[in-house]
Amino acid sequence: MTTRIAVLCPSEIAIRRFMPAITLSEDFEYVGVGMASRDEWTGDPAAYDAVHEGEIAKTAAFVEDYGGRVFEGYETLINADDVDAVYLPLPPALHHGWATKVLNAGKHALVEKPFTTSVEDTEDLLALAKDKGLAVHENYMFAFHSQIQFVKDTMESGCLGEMRLIRLSFGFPFRGANDFRYNKALGGGALLDCGGYPVKLATLLLGPTARVTDANLQLGRDLDVDLYGSGTLVNDDGLTVQLAFGMDNAYRCDIDLWGSTGSMSSGRILTAPVGYDPVFTFTTPEGVVDETLPEDDSFLGSINAFAKSIKDPSAAAKAMDAIAHQATLVSVFQAVAPR
Repeated sequence: MTTRIAVLCPSEIAIRRFMPAITLSEDFEYVGVGMASRDEWTGDPAAYDAVHEGEIAKTAAFVEDYGGRVFEGYETLINADDVDAVYLPLPPALHHGWATKVLNAGKHALVEKPFTTSVEDTEDLLALAKDKGLAVHENYMFAFHSQIQFVKDTMESGCLGEMRLIRLSFGFPFRGANDFRYNKALGGGALLDCGGYPVKLATLLLGPTARVTDANLQLGRDLDVDLYGSGTLVNDDGLTVQLAFGMDNAYRCDIDLWGSTGSMSSGRILTAPVGYDPVFTFTTPEGVVDETLPEDDSFLGSINAFAKSIKDPSAAAKAMDAIAHQATLVSVFQAVAPR
């Protein structure tokens, strides 16, 4: 039985990544896309008409390319009888409020990363989802790309010897002060945006005992958000991950594994698109060798994981534990970082 899913708003990531992937899923049926009503609009009231006109154009593109219908108002979509699940590609600060409405309406919630902007809000949503018997999913889609399992397998194989250190970096150039990432009220900041990616990957590689031991966040450009940062996570086995991130940086999306007898590195570890064949470079005493992996669709993998949580309560519980762990680590990172 398929799950009928709707998109809360016509965001760029929804039409560019979500829609191509959802059409490939056998578990979901796309119903339509919503637009905020005037009462639901959280921006400058004077800008509503202009923004709404743009939203109309975006939703028209949804219908033209993928069918479905347009819901006038988020609450209209959330309360529709033919909607079983909702994808929320909103700015981070809006996730908690609208996900609460989705869950209270008895619908499953696929939430863009970060799940919320605070550990308290995350715990609140997870408790509500458990009480309602509903599935929730945090869309760190890179985690579902096959190259992540390749990295884990490499670590466990011993081909690099004993693991000594893992380095992760993710950053991109300044996108302009009008981007929501640079707006504190909308949940902006490098840690909540690009920083969450290496934190998430660190937990996947270090396991459930991963913890933050050092953190640094830096403001800049006269903006009231952190623009870049760095930190260290370790696990109970002593394995260390050093990570760095920023949204005022030259582009980088790298992983480097350093072992006692060899090392492995790659780019695009967090952002491999459909059609991209990841390349990993191995350096050992025998020489330097590249290994190319087949392409994969990380967004479809994330959607499939959400579908599994809807069907399987144990998968849903595991997903909630992962969401809680991520929120806790980010919270600790914020607390440890000097002000």
